[in-house]
Amino acid sequence: MKLLMIYASRFAYQPMSKTLDDFVDHDQGAEFDQVLVAFIHAEAEDESDAKGVEDKLLKNLKWAAKKNDTTKVILHSFAHLSDSKATPQFTKQLFDKVEVRLQNADYQTAQTPFGYFLDLDLQAPGISQARIFKSF
Repeated sequence: MKLLMIYASRFAYQPMSKTLDDFVDHDQGAEFDQVLVAFIHAEAEDESDAKGVEDKLLKNLKWAAKKNDTTKVILHSFAHLSDSKATPQFTKQLFDKVEVRLQNADYQTAQTPFGYFLDLDLQAPGISQARIFKSF
């Protein structure tokens, strides 16, 4: 798992082109303020320890959100942080499970459209805890 977390004072996206036909169609964008955006790259080896990876992802997201004094978390598939890639189905299931667990812990969550290239608009403050990278 590779995880790049960026605290954004503003984050917005607009779906541009669908790359994975097996997932839900989207044509609407969204905008968020004061949010932790998680750029998540699930790797092939993560599939053999799904529960462990899920737990570590959840722990890191909660920790970074607390560091940035927010309870808003956006999950974004970003399969560009490693050469190793988990299947899209595994990654989407991981996102869904982590999102439910975050919501059960009183976080406001969203996922960017899965299987799309998106136009992104991100404004991040120049503070050290606004950008965190983890590999596990």
